Amino acid sequence: MHVFTEAVGDAGARLTGYLQDESDALSNAAVRPAVLVLPGGGYRHVSDREAEPVALAYLAEGFNAFVLRYSVGDEHTFEEALSEAQAALSLIRERSAELRLAPDRIAAVGFSAGGHLASSLGTVSDVKPDALVLGYPVTLAAMGDPMGTAIPGTDEHVTAQTPPTFLFSTADDEVVPIVNSLAFASALARAGVRFELHVYDSGTHGLSLAKPLTADGRSDYVNEPVQGWLALSVAFLHRLWGDFPVGSE
Repeated sequence: MHVFTEAVGDAGARLTGYLQDESDALSNAAVRPAVLVLPGGGYRHVSDREAEPVALAYLAEGFNAFVLRYSVGDEHTFEEALSEAQAALSLIRERSAELRLAPDRIAAVGFSAGGHLASSLGTVSDVKPDALVLGYPVTLAAMGDPMGTAIPGTDEHVTAQTPPTFLFSTADDEVVPIVNSLAFASALARAGVRFELHVYDSGTHGLSLAKPLTADGRSDYVNEPVQGWLALSVAFLHRLWGDFPVGSE
């Protein structure tokens, strides 16, 4: 595996890439799809639990993976974070040959506020990913008040040009209520955009992979049913783009 980090924008945002090493034994996977992971944190911090572990999980499934640690905190705005996400997506596309990835198979994967940033790439941005994977995402403009920052309601900006979207959340999330996911899914349905929505009956906010390795020692961050979201999202992306080709022996 090759890992690199470089600056994006002028405010100190960092993009880290995780690339599978080339190998003659992996000839059918020489060019890979990619994910741009946007961790949550309420636009106040960037969650480590939703960063590298998620990228490595997708890497293990055949994706080249990238994590953007975008600008957060009182001194930064949503517009800055969006500009950094746009720059990161553009960089990945422009360097697709060097990074050994397909420029038309890049998914933005976001959680909570990072889900808002990812859904913003898919709606209010001119630079769009080719798919969205949104985990317990913020989508409603009213959520800006508890986060202390003004944000657009991405559900209000869904159009037919919004990329196909995979969403998952829990019905009893008390931090980002399920209505955020439902509103975005409803907007996708009205616009005729392909989507898949999974609502698990119970689970705390911020589950990430919902496994002990991302639980920070907290039992409520371990949720066996929710662990299935990763495989479901990979299957969704394969249905959109196809899997690596295989033939006869």
